[in-house]
Amino acid sequence: MKNAEENNNYRIAVPSAFETVFSHFYFAENKTDFPVTKTLLPSFQTILVFNFGTKSTLKSQQNTILEVEKCMVLGPIKQAFDYTLETNSEILVANFKEDAFYRFFGNALFDSMPIHPDDLIHENCFSLLWEELQQISEVTERVAYILDFCKPYLREQNEITTLLTDFKEENLNPIKAIASKINQTERNIQLNQKKVFGYTIKEVNRYERFLKAVNQIQKNMLNQSKTDWLNIVEECGYYDQSQLIHDFKFYMNISPTKFLKFQNDICSSKAE
Repeated sequence: MKNAEENNNYRIAVPSAFETVFSHFYFAENKTDFPVTKTLLPSFQTILVFNFGTKSTLKSQQNTILEVEKCMVLGPIKQAFDYTLETNSEILVANFKEDAFYRFFGNALFDSMPIHPDDLIHENCFSLLWEELQQISEVTERVAYILDFCKPYLREQNEITTLLTDFKEENLNPIKAIASKINQTERNIQLNQKKVFGYTIKEVNRYERFLKAVNQIQKNMLNQSKTDWLNIVEECGYYDQSQLIHDFKFYMNISPTKFLKFQNDICSSKAE
């Protein structure tokens, strides 16, 4: 990122005890005299955002602009959106893994409309948490404080969710395989997936295909090699180039070629 000494942004790893809950934390701040705008790639993760200093803003593909005052939850992130850090603003973002948001709040979100976390648990504990975090200057100490705060709220995974989370057989349909394994209907497994994760297997499979294409394009850029679009289509499992373009339009509202041009303004919340 340009002016890294003024626009600090980096990932923060989580301890092994929380590796099934959060993929990572993300910190960003703007110490320049101008607003900094980035596009966040879809991740299919739900995020918890704490804002400190000047307000930051989010802009959806539908051009809806929302201000982040203290804290909010957003997700699952199924389409890209822009976020702007005004001068002297900073954000700390917790990225929930798979079913972890459900385990924390008791339900999953099904669209990307933001909501205050206190509205989900009918308490004002997150407002109080923000006040406490505001008094802590070190980012790593803030993360440690959030992790300690989380412990009493986390529920155990149920059997179906554990099987869905741990499923690694790429050539098998997880819904069918798990239904057969525990002698339940496929419909019941599908409903559980949607209820706990906030998205269906079909949705996430399409996203994984898109993400594979994005990663291949970025790899080509790092190697300074020209992107062969027909090769991307074949390697990532698209029917043709028009289907690839359709996915870029759906997830990012831009074409694949425009994606190449705006790489410096694009961030990914997906953990490597």
